[in-house]
Amino acid sequence: MRMKSLEGRMALMTGVASATGALVYAAVTEWPLPQLLAEAFGFLQVPFDSGWLRTPTGGLLITVTILVPVALWLGGRMAHPILRLVRALEGAVASYRDGDFGFSIATRRHDELGDLVRLHNQLGQTLREQRQHLVQRELLLDTVVQQTPVALVLTDAHDHITYANIAARQLFNEGRAMEGERFGPLLEADSSALHDIVRSGRDALVPVMLEGGEETYHVTQRNFRLQGRAHRLHLFRRMTREISRQEVATWKRVIRVISHELNNSLAPISSLAHSGAELARRGDLDRLPAVFEGISERARHLHHFISGYADVAKLPAPRMEAVCWKDFLDALAMHARFSLEGAPPQREAHFDATQVEQALINLLKNAHESGSDPDAVSLKVGEHAGHWHIEVADRGPGMRDSVLQQALLPFYSTKRSGTGLGLALAREIVEAHGGQLRLDNRRHGGLRVSMLLPFAPG
Repeated sequence: MRMKSLEGRMALMTGVASATGALVYAAVTEWPLPQLLAEAFGFLQVPFDSGWLRTPTGGLLITVTILVPVALWLGGRMAHPILRLVRALEGAVASYRDGDFGFSIATRRHDELGDLVRLHNQLGQTLREQRQHLVQRELLLDTVVQQTPVALVLTDAHDHITYANIAARQLFNEGRAMEGERFGPLLEADSSALHDIVRSGRDALVPVMLEGGEETYHVTQRNFRLQGRAHRLHLFRRMTREISRQEVATWKRVIRVISHELNNSLAPISSLAHSGAELARRGDLDRLPAVFEGISERARHLHHFISGYADVAKLPAPRMEAVCWKDFLDALAMHARFSLEGAPPQREAHFDATQVEQALINLLKNAHESGSDPDAVSLKVGEHAGHWHIEVADRGPGMRDSVLQQALLPFYSTKRSGTGLGLALAREIVEAHGGQLRLDNRRHGGLRVSMLLPFAPG
Protein backbone atom coordinates (compact mmCIF):
# COMPACT_ATOMS: atom_id res chain seq x y z
CA MET A 1 0.00 0.00 0.00
CA ARG A 2 1.40 3.37 -1.06
CA MET A 3 1.94 5.95 1.68
CA LYS A 4 0.31 8.61 -0.53
CA SER A 5 -2.53 6.42 -1.75
CA LEU A 6 -6.13 7.35 -1.06
CA GLU A 7 -6.60 4.10 0.84
CA GLY A 8 -3.59 4.86 3.04
CA ARG A 9 -4.87 8.34 3.84
CA MET A 10 -8.29 7.02 4.76
CA ALA A 11 -6.72 4.35 6.99
CA LEU A 12 -4.52 6.99 8.65
CA MET A 13 -7.46 9.30 9.31
CA THR A 14 -9.52 6.41 10.65
CA GLY A 15 -6.69 5.55 13.03
CA VAL A 16 -6.36 9.18 14.13
CA ALA A 17 -10.13 9.39 14.70
CA SER A 18 -10.09 6.17 16.74
CA ALA A 19 -7.14 7.32 18.87
CA THR A 20 -8.75 10.70 19.34
CA GLY A 21 -11.98 9.09 20.47
CA ALA A 22 -10.14 6.90 23.00
CA LEU A 23 -8.18 9.89 24.36
CA VAL A 24 -11.30 12.03 24.61
CA TYR A 25 -13.17 9.25 26.44
CA ALA A 26 -10.26 8.82 28.87
CA ALA A 27 -10.00 12.56 29.38
CA VAL A 28 -13.73 12.82 30.07
CA THR A 29 -14.00 9.92 32.45
CA GLU A 30 -10.61 9.82 34.20
CA TRP A 31 -8.38 12.84 33.73
CA PRO A 32 -8.18 15.80 33.42
CA LEU A 33 -11.77 16.89 32.71
CA PRO A 34 -13.33 15.75 36.05
CA GLN A 35 -10.53 17.36 38.08
CA LEU A 36 -10.70 20.58 36.04
CA LEU A 37 -14.45 20.85 36.47
CA ALA A 38 -14.22 20.13 40.23
CA GLU A 39 -11.55 22.79 40.71
CA ALA A 40 -13.47 25.30 38.62
CA PHE A 41 -16.74 24.79 40.47
CA GLY A 42 -14.86 24.70 43.81
CA PHE A 43 -13.22 28.04 43.03
CA LEU A 44 -16.64 29.45 42.32
CA GLN A 45 -17.89 27.87 45.59
CA VAL A 46 -20.61 26.05 43.59
CA PRO A 47 -21.40 22.47 44.59
CA PHE A 48 -20.56 20.05 41.73
CA ASP A 49 -20.71 16.24 41.52
CA SER A 50 -18.42 14.80 38.76
CA GLY A 51 -19.41 11.23 39.48
CA TRP A 52 -21.79 11.07 36.51
CA LEU A 53 -18.86 11.86 34.15
CA ARG A 54 -17.18 8.70 35.25
CA THR A 55 -20.15 6.54 34.23
CA PRO A 56 -20.09 4.99 30.70
CA THR A 57 -23.23 6.86 29.67
CA GLY A 58 -21.94 10.23 30.69
CA GLY A 59 -18.53 9.57 29.18
CA LEU A 60 -19.99 8.52 25.87
CA LEU A 61 -22.34 11.50 25.76
CA ILE A 62 -19.54 14.00 26.24
CA THR A 63 -17.23 12.08 23.87
CA VAL A 64 -19.82 12.04 21.07
CA THR A 65 -20.53 15.73 21.58
CA ILE A 66 -16.85 16.49 21.08
CA LEU A 67 -16.13 13.96 18.26
CA VAL A 68 -19.09 14.74 15.94
CA PRO A 69 -17.72 18.14 14.83
CA VAL A 70 -14.25 16.62 14.52
CA ALA A 71 -15.62 13.74 12.40
CA LEU A 72 -17.52 16.16 10.17
CA TRP A 73 -14.41 18.22 9.67
CA LEU A 74 -12.29 15.15 8.82
CA GLY A 75 -14.99 13.82 6.46
CA GLY A 76 -15.12 17.16 4.69
CA ARG A 77 -11.36 17.15 4.28
CA MET A 78 -11.51 13.64 2.79
CA ALA A 79 -14.55 14.27 0.55
CA HIS A 80 -13.46 17.66 -0.77
CA PRO A 81 -10.95 16.45 -3.40
CA ILE A 82 -13.30 13.63 -4.45
CA LEU A 83 -16.25 16.01 -4.88
CA ARG A 84 -14.04 18.48 -6.75
CA LEU A 85 -12.90 15.70 -9.11
CA VAL A 86 -16.48 14.50 -9.63
CA ARG A 87 -17.58 18.02 -10.61
CA ALA A 88 -14.62 18.31 -12.97
CA LEU A 89 -15.48 14.95 -14.56
CA GLU A 90 -19.11 16.05 -14.95
CA GLY A 91 -17.92 19.09 -16.86
CA ALA A 92 -15.62 16.91 -19.00
CA VAL A 93 -18.42 14.47 -19.85
CA ALA A 94 -20.73 17.37 -20.77
CA SER A 95 -18.01 18.77 -23.05
CA TYR A 96 -17.49 15.38 -24.72
CA ARG A 97 -21.23 15.09 -25.21
CA ASP A 98 -21.20 18.45 -27.03
CA GLY A 99 -18.27 17.39 -29.20
CA ASP A 100 -15.61 19.44 -27.40
CA PHE A 101 -12.62 17.25 -26.57
CA GLY A 102 -10.33 20.09 -25.45
CA PHE A 103 -11.31 19.77 -21.77
CA SER A 104 -8.51 18.67 -19.40
CA ILE A 105 -8.13 18.63 -15.59
CA ALA A 106 -5.07 19.98 -13.73
CA THR A 107 -3.80 18.09 -10.68
CA ARG A 108 -0.75 17.66 -8.47
CA ARG A 109 -2.01 14.64 -6.64
CA HIS A 110 -0.01 11.40 -6.64
CA ASP A 111 -2.70 9.03 -5.40
CA GLU A 112 -5.49 7.13 -7.13
CA LEU A 113 -7.37 10.37 -7.83
CA GLY A 114 -4.30 11.78 -9.54
CA ASP A 115 -3.97 8.58 -11.60
CA LEU A 116 -7.63 8.89 -12.62
CA VAL A 117 -7.15 12.52 -13.67
CA ARG A 118 -4.09 11.65 -15.75
CA LEU A 119 -5.94 8.79 -17.45
CA HIS A 120 -8.81 11.15 -18.20
CA ASN A 121 -6.43 13.67 -19.77
CA GLN A 122 -4.86 10.92 -21.88
CA LEU A 123 -8.33 9.86 -23.03
CA GLY A 124 -9.12 13.45 -24.00
CA GLN A 125 -5.87 13.69 -25.98
CA THR A 126 -6.66 10.43 -27.79
CA LEU A 127 -10.18 11.62 -28.61
CA ARG A 128 -8.81 14.95 -29.89
CA GLU A 129 -6.37 13.16 -32.17
CA GLN A 130 -9.03 10.78 -33.45
CA ARG A 131 -11.42 13.68 -33.99
CA GLN A 132 -8.75 15.53 -35.97
CA HIS A 133 -8.04 12.46 -38.10
CA LEU A 134 -11.77 11.95 -38.71
CA VAL A 135 -12.17 15.57 -39.75
CA GLN A 136 -9.26 15.23 -42.16
CA ARG A 137 -10.70 12.01 -43.61
CA GLU A 138 -14.15 13.59 -43.93
CA LEU A 139 -12.62 16.59 -45.66
CA LEU A 140 -10.75 14.32 -48.07
CA LEU A 141 -13.85 12.21 -48.70
CA ASP A 142 -16.03 15.26 -49.24
CA THR A 143 -13.46 16.70 -51.67
CA VAL A 144 -13.37 13.44 -53.63
CA VAL A 145 -17.18 13.13 -53.66
CA GLN A 146 -17.68 16.74 -54.67
CA GLN A 147 -15.13 16.58 -57.49
CA THR A 148 -16.14 13.20 -58.92
CA PRO A 149 -17.94 13.34 -62.29
CA VAL A 150 -20.48 10.80 -60.98
CA ALA A 151 -23.68 12.55 -59.85
CA LEU A 152 -24.44 11.48 -56.28
CA VAL A 153 -27.78 12.10 -54.52
CA LEU A 154 -28.68 10.87 -51.02
CA THR A 155 -32.37 10.87 -50.03
CA ASP A 156 -34.19 9.97 -46.83
CA ALA A 157 -37.24 7.76 -46.39
CA HIS A 158 -39.54 10.63 -47.43
CA ASP A 159 -37.63 11.30 -50.71
CA HIS A 160 -36.08 14.52 -49.37
CA ILE A 161 -32.52 15.18 -50.53
CA THR A 162 -30.02 15.18 -47.66
CA TYR A 163 -26.85 15.40 -49.78
CA ALA A 164 -25.97 16.14 -53.40
CA ASN A 165 -22.54 16.73 -54.92
CA ILE A 166 -21.58 19.29 -57.57
CA ALA A 167 -22.22 16.93 -60.49
CA ALA A 168 -25.74 16.20 -59.21
CA ARG A 169 -26.54 19.89 -58.76
CA GLN A 170 -25.38 20.63 -62.30
CA LEU A 171 -27.30 17.69 -63.76
CA PHE A 172 -30.62 18.21 -61.98
CA ASN A 173 -30.82 21.77 -60.63
CA GLU A 174 -28.66 24.05 -62.83
CA GLY A 175 -25.91 24.15 -60.23
CA ARG A 176 -28.14 25.28 -57.34
CA ALA A 177 -28.29 23.58 -53.93
CA MET A 178 -30.72 20.67 -53.68
CA GLU A 179 -30.69 19.79 -49.97
CA GLY A 180 -34.17 19.70 -48.45
CA GLU A 181 -36.02 19.42 -51.76
CA ARG A 182 -37.91 16.34 -52.90
CA PHE A 183 -36.00 14.32 -55.48
CA GLY A 184 -39.02 12.95 -57.38
CA PRO A 185 -40.35 16.28 -58.70
CA LEU A 186 -36.83 17.36 -59.72
CA LEU A 187 -36.37 14.16 -61.72
CA GLU A 188 -39.83 14.34 -63.28
CA ALA A 189 -39.20 17.88 -64.48
CA ASP A 190 -35.76 16.97 -65.82
CA SER A 191 -36.20 13.49 -67.33
CA SER A 192 -39.18 11.18 -67.24
CA ALA A 193 -36.93 8.22 -68.13
CA LEU A 194 -34.71 8.86 -65.09
CA HIS A 195 -37.78 9.37 -62.93
CA ASP A 196 -39.23 5.99 -63.96
CA ILE A 197 -35.95 4.14 -63.34
CA VAL A 198 -35.48 5.74 -59.90
CA ARG A 199 -39.05 4.87 -58.93
CA SER A 200 -38.54 1.25 -60.04
CA GLY A 201 -35.43 0.94 -57.85
CA ARG A 202 -33.50 -0.92 -60.60
CA ASP A 203 -30.02 -0.38 -62.00
CA ALA A 204 -30.13 0.46 -65.68
CA LEU A 205 -28.71 2.43 -68.61
CA VAL A 206 -30.94 5.42 -69.40
CA PRO A 207 -30.78 7.90 -72.32
CA VAL A 208 -31.14 11.51 -71.15
CA MET A 209 -31.73 14.53 -73.36
CA LEU A 210 -29.46 17.42 -72.40
CA GLU A 211 -28.75 20.73 -74.09
CA GLY A 212 -25.75 19.25 -75.88
CA GLY A 213 -27.75 16.26 -77.17
CA GLU A 214 -28.55 12.79 -75.91
CA GLU A 215 -26.38 11.34 -73.15
CA THR A 216 -26.48 7.84 -71.69
CA TYR A 217 -26.31 7.44 -67.91
CA HIS A 218 -25.90 4.33 -65.80
CA VAL A 219 -28.12 4.52 -62.71
CA THR A 220 -27.12 2.64 -59.55
CA GLN A 221 -29.32 2.65 -56.42
CA ARG A 222 -28.68 1.19 -52.97
CA ASN A 223 -30.57 1.25 -49.64
CA PHE A 224 -28.76 1.61 -46.30
CA ARG A 225 -29.23 3.07 -42.83
CA LEU A 226 -27.50 6.29 -41.79
CA GLN A 227 -27.64 7.29 -38.11
CA GLY A 228 -30.37 4.70 -37.61
CA ARG A 229 -32.59 6.07 -40.40
CA ALA A 230 -33.37 4.59 -43.81
CA HIS A 231 -31.66 6.34 -46.74
CA ARG A 232 -31.24 5.67 -50.45
CA LEU A 233 -28.12 6.44 -52.47
CA HIS A 234 -28.51 7.26 -56.18
CA LEU A 235 -25.47 7.30 -58.50
CA PHE A 236 -25.68 8.63 -62.07
CA ARG A 237 -22.61 7.86 -64.17
CA ARG A 238 -22.27 9.33 -67.63
CA MET A 239 -21.45 6.44 -69.93
CA THR A 240 -21.79 8.02 -73.39
CA ARG A 241 -18.08 8.17 -74.17
CA GLU A 242 -17.35 4.74 -72.72
CA ILE A 243 -20.28 3.20 -74.59
CA SER A 244 -19.09 4.83 -77.79
CA ARG A 245 -15.64 3.34 -77.32
CA GLN A 246 -17.17 -0.06 -76.60
CA GLU A 247 -19.41 0.24 -79.65
CA VAL A 248 -16.43 1.00 -81.87
CA ALA A 249 -14.50 -1.92 -80.36
CA THR A 250 -17.53 -4.20 -80.82
CA TRP A 251 -18.01 -3.17 -84.43
CA LYS A 252 -14.34 -3.79 -85.12
CA ARG A 253 -14.67 -7.24 -83.57
CA VAL A 254 -17.82 -7.91 -85.60
CA ILE A 255 -16.10 -6.83 -88.81
CA ARG A 256 -13.12 -9.06 -88.06
CA VAL A 257 -15.34 -12.07 -87.32
CA ILE A 258 -17.54 -11.50 -90.37
CA SER A 259 -14.54 -10.92 -92.60
CA HIS A 260 -12.92 -14.09 -91.30
CA GLU A 261 -16.04 -16.19 -91.88
CA LEU A 262 -16.71 -14.65 -95.30
CA ASN A 263 -13.15 -15.26 -96.40
CA ASN A 264 -13.29 -18.84 -95.09
CA SER A 265 -16.38 -19.47 -97.22
CA LEU A 266 -15.81 -17.23 -100.26
CA ALA A 267 -12.29 -18.52 -100.91
CA PRO A 268 -13.47 -22.15 -101.27
CA ILE A 269 -16.52 -21.01 -103.27
CA SER A 270 -14.27 -19.07 -105.64
CA SER A 271 -11.90 -22.02 -105.97
CA LEU A 272 -14.75 -24.47 -106.55
CA ALA A 273 -16.36 -22.17 -109.13
CA HIS A 274 -13.07 -21.95 -111.00
CA SER A 275 -12.68 -25.73 -110.85
CA GLY A 276 -16.26 -26.17 -112.10
CA ALA A 277 -15.62 -23.83 -115.01
CA GLU A 278 -12.49 -25.79 -115.96
CA LEU A 279 -14.36 -29.12 -115.75
CA ALA A 280 -17.18 -27.74 -117.90
CA ARG A 281 -14.69 -26.41 -120.48
CA ARG A 282 -13.04 -29.84 -120.70
CA GLY A 283 -16.37 -31.62 -120.79
CA ASP A 284 -15.77 -33.53 -117.54
CA LEU A 285 -19.39 -33.33 -116.38
CA ASP A 286 -19.28 -36.29 -113.97
CA ARG A 287 -17.36 -34.30 -111.34
CA LEU A 288 -19.52 -31.18 -111.55
CA PRO A 289 -22.17 -32.39 -108.99
CA ALA A 290 -19.46 -32.70 -106.30
CA VAL A 291 -18.29 -29.15 -107.08
CA PHE A 292 -21.85 -27.80 -106.86
CA GLU A 293 -22.38 -29.69 -103.58
CA GLY A 294 -19.26 -28.07 -102.12
CA ILE A 295 -20.48 -24.63 -103.17
CA SER A 296 -23.92 -25.37 -101.70
CA GLU A 297 -22.41 -26.54 -98.39
CA ARG A 298 -20.35 -23.37 -98.01
CA ALA A 299 -23.43 -21.26 -98.88
CA ARG A 300 -25.47 -23.05 -96.19
CA HIS A 301 -22.70 -22.36 -93.69
CA LEU A 302 -22.77 -18.66 -94.55
CA HIS A 303 -26.56 -18.60 -94.26
CA HIS A 304 -26.40 -20.22 -90.81
CA PHE A 305 -23.68 -17.80 -89.75
CA ILE A 306 -25.59 -14.69 -90.88
CA SER A 307 -28.83 -16.00 -89.33
CA GLY A 308 -27.08 -16.23 -85.95
CA TYR A 309 -26.19 -12.55 -86.08
CA ALA A 310 -29.71 -11.67 -87.19
CA ASP A 311 -31.18 -13.51 -84.20
CA VAL A 312 -29.19 -11.31 -81.82
CA ALA A 313 -29.92 -8.09 -83.71
CA LYS A 314 -33.66 -8.73 -84.19
CA LEU A 315 -34.59 -10.28 -80.85
CA PRO A 316 -38.22 -9.20 -80.28
CA ALA A 317 -39.66 -8.18 -76.93
CA PRO A 318 -40.74 -11.27 -74.94
CA ARG A 319 -44.42 -12.21 -75.10
CA MET A 320 -45.31 -13.29 -71.57
CA GLU A 321 -47.63 -16.27 -71.22
CA ALA A 322 -48.52 -18.89 -68.63
CA VAL A 323 -46.23 -21.90 -68.95
CA CYS A 324 -46.70 -25.39 -67.48
CA TRP A 325 -43.26 -26.62 -66.50
CA LYS A 326 -43.93 -30.29 -67.33
CA ASP A 327 -45.16 -29.53 -70.84
CA PHE A 328 -42.34 -27.04 -71.39
CA LEU A 329 -39.63 -29.52 -70.33
CA ASP A 330 -41.19 -32.33 -72.39
CA ALA A 331 -41.05 -30.10 -75.47
CA LEU A 332 -37.47 -29.07 -74.68
CA ALA A 333 -36.43 -32.74 -74.45
CA MET A 334 -37.41 -33.18 -78.11
CA HIS A 335 -34.72 -30.68 -79.14
CA ALA A 336 -31.88 -31.38 -76.70
CA ARG A 337 -30.74 -34.28 -74.56
CA PHE A 338 -30.52 -33.80 -70.77
CA SER A 339 -31.27 -35.54 -67.49
CA LEU A 340 -33.82 -33.74 -65.32
CA GLU A 341 -32.93 -33.41 -61.65
CA GLY A 342 -35.96 -33.45 -59.40
CA ALA A 343 -39.62 -33.11 -60.32
CA PRO A 344 -40.87 -30.13 -62.36
CA PRO A 345 -42.52 -27.36 -60.28
CA GLN A 346 -46.29 -27.57 -60.03
CA ARG A 347 -46.84 -23.81 -60.12
CA GLU A 348 -47.14 -22.13 -63.52
CA ALA A 349 -44.47 -19.71 -64.70
CA HIS A 350 -44.87 -16.60 -66.88
CA PHE A 351 -42.36 -16.01 -69.68
CA ASP A 352 -41.91 -16.22 -73.44
CA ALA A 353 -41.73 -19.99 -73.88
CA THR A 354 -40.25 -19.81 -77.40
CA GLN A 355 -37.39 -17.50 -76.39
CA VAL A 356 -36.57 -19.31 -73.15
CA GLU A 357 -36.62 -22.63 -75.00
CA GLN A 358 -34.15 -21.23 -77.56
CA ALA A 359 -31.88 -19.99 -74.76
CA LEU A 360 -31.93 -23.41 -73.06
CA ILE A 361 -31.26 -25.18 -76.36
CA ASN A 362 -28.15 -23.02 -76.78
CA LEU A 363 -27.01 -23.76 -73.22
CA LEU A 364 -27.59 -27.52 -73.58
CA LYS A 365 -25.82 -27.52 -76.96
CA ASN A 366 -22.79 -25.83 -75.37
CA ALA A 367 -22.87 -28.37 -72.52
CA HIS A 368 -22.73 -31.29 -74.97
CA GLU A 369 -19.97 -29.60 -77.00
CA SER A 370 -17.85 -29.12 -73.84
CA GLY A 371 -16.63 -32.73 -73.97
CA SER A 372 -18.84 -33.79 -71.09
CA ASP A 373 -20.36 -37.27 -70.90
CA PRO A 374 -23.82 -36.81 -72.51
CA ASP A 375 -25.44 -38.54 -69.53
CA ALA A 376 -23.81 -35.95 -67.19
CA VAL A 377 -25.58 -33.00 -68.84
CA SER A 378 -28.36 -32.09 -66.40
CA LEU A 379 -31.13 -29.53 -66.03
CA LYS A 380 -32.78 -28.50 -62.77
CA VAL A 381 -35.67 -26.10 -62.11
CA GLY A 382 -36.35 -24.62 -58.68
CA GLU A 383 -37.41 -21.49 -56.82
CA HIS A 384 -35.04 -19.02 -55.17
CA ALA A 385 -35.72 -15.56 -53.69
CA GLY A 386 -38.69 -14.69 -55.90
CA HIS A 387 -37.11 -16.15 -59.06
CA TRP A 388 -37.27 -19.34 -61.08
CA HIS A 389 -33.80 -20.87 -60.88
CA ILE A 390 -33.01 -22.91 -64.01
CA GLU A 391 -29.62 -24.61 -63.91
CA VAL A 392 -27.80 -26.33 -66.79
CA ALA A 393 -24.71 -28.28 -65.68
CA ASP A 394 -22.12 -30.51 -67.33
CA ARG A 395 -18.96 -32.41 -66.41
CA GLY A 396 -16.64 -30.94 -69.02
CA PRO A 397 -13.38 -29.13 -68.29
CA GLY A 398 -15.13 -25.93 -67.20
CA MET A 399 -13.74 -22.47 -67.98
CA ARG A 400 -10.70 -20.53 -66.92
CA ASP A 401 -11.36 -17.39 -64.90
CA SER A 402 -10.29 -15.17 -67.81
CA VAL A 403 -12.77 -16.96 -70.10
CA LEU A 404 -15.59 -16.74 -67.53
CA GLN A 405 -15.26 -12.96 -67.46
CA GLN A 406 -15.81 -12.68 -71.23
CA ALA A 407 -17.92 -15.72 -72.07
CA LEU A 408 -21.18 -13.74 -72.15
CA LEU A 409 -19.82 -11.08 -74.52
CA PRO A 410 -21.11 -11.25 -78.11
CA PHE A 411 -18.71 -12.77 -80.67
CA TYR A 412 -16.41 -14.18 -77.97
CA SER A 413 -15.73 -17.88 -78.48
CA THR A 414 -12.97 -20.33 -77.64
CA LYS A 415 -14.15 -22.77 -80.31
CA ARG A 416 -12.45 -22.73 -83.69
CA SER A 417 -15.78 -22.81 -85.54
CA GLY A 418 -17.81 -20.95 -82.92
CA THR A 419 -19.50 -17.60 -83.50
CA GLY A 420 -19.69 -16.56 -79.84
CA LEU A 421 -23.44 -15.93 -80.13
CA GLY A 422 -25.01 -18.83 -78.19
CA LEU A 423 -24.36 -17.52 -74.68
CA ALA A 424 -24.81 -13.89 -75.79
CA LEU A 425 -28.26 -14.69 -77.22
CA ALA A 426 -29.22 -16.57 -74.04
CA ARG A 427 -28.13 -13.58 -71.97
CA GLU A 428 -30.17 -11.18 -74.13
CA ILE A 429 -33.27 -13.35 -73.71
CA VAL A 430 -32.88 -13.67 -69.94
CA GLU A 431 -32.21 -9.97 -69.38
CA ALA A 432 -35.18 -9.06 -71.60
CA HIS A 433 -37.28 -11.03 -69.08
CA GLY A 434 -35.77 -9.01 -66.19
CA GLY A 435 -33.55 -11.89 -65.08
CA GLN A 436 -29.86 -12.76 -64.89
CA LEU A 437 -27.54 -15.34 -66.42
CA ARG A 438 -24.59 -16.56 -64.33
CA LEU A 439 -21.68 -18.87 -65.07
CA ASP A 440 -19.46 -20.68 -62.57
CA ASN A 441 -17.27 -23.76 -62.45
CA ARG A 442 -18.47 -26.81 -60.53
CA ARG A 443 -16.46 -28.13 -57.61
CA HIS A 444 -15.51 -31.49 -59.12
CA GLY A 445 -15.23 -30.33 -62.72
CA GLY A 446 -17.67 -28.95 -65.23
CA LEU A 447 -19.61 -25.75 -65.81
CA ARG A 448 -22.87 -24.56 -64.25
CA VAL A 449 -25.02 -21.98 -66.05
CA SER A 450 -27.77 -20.49 -63.87
CA MET A 451 -30.75 -18.72 -65.39
CA LEU A 452 -32.78 -16.55 -62.98
CA LEU A 453 -36.23 -15.49 -64.19
CA PRO A 454 -38.57 -13.43 -61.95
CA PHE A 455 -41.91 -14.94 -60.91
CA ALA A 456 -43.82 -11.88 -62.01
CA PRO A 457 -43.18 -10.58 -65.53
CA GLY A 458 -41.29 -7.28 -65.44
